[in-house]
Amino acid sequence: MRLFTIGFTKKSAEVFFELLRASGAVRLVDVRLNNSSQLAGFAKREDLAYLLDRVCGMEYAHVLDLAPTAEMLQAYRKHQVPWVEYESQFVDLMMSRRVETIVSRTLLDNSVLLCSEETPEHCHRRLVAEYLASHWEGLRITHLVHPPANDLHEHLK
Repeated sequence: MRLFTIGFTKKSAEVFFELLRASGAVRLVDVRLNNSSQLAGFAKREDLAYLLDRVCGMEYAHVLDLAPTAEMLQAYRKHQVPWVEYESQFVDLMMSRRVETIVSRTLLDNSVLLCSEETPEHCHRRLVAEYLASHWEGLRITHLVHPPANDLHEHLK
């Protein structure tokens, strides 16, 4: 079972969609709490679903069970809690939601988890992927990150 992750921040539409296309994934699973902000640009819910279909031939799904609560997200973004505490709270939330039993393996197999953070280090998409990998045997995680500009076309081959 393969699971990819990607963030859209600091990526052009070209880089974002080429990374998705090169992954070979069949679906993008949006794990953002808020996916309709004007600040999301090409990653706004309706635009993203349309572009995924037209540019990559991919499906789109929004799975709120894999998103943090509004209170958790707000506390972290306002620097009221450090990453380590946010990470612990989010893992506890996934455990209480029992996401490993309520989210379909079929939905996530050969899919890409989407969030806004540029890289996975401080993003809940990584936590989701790692949590599921600890519960689902054979889950392989690949983080799709922005390659250096001069390596883009080489990276996508």
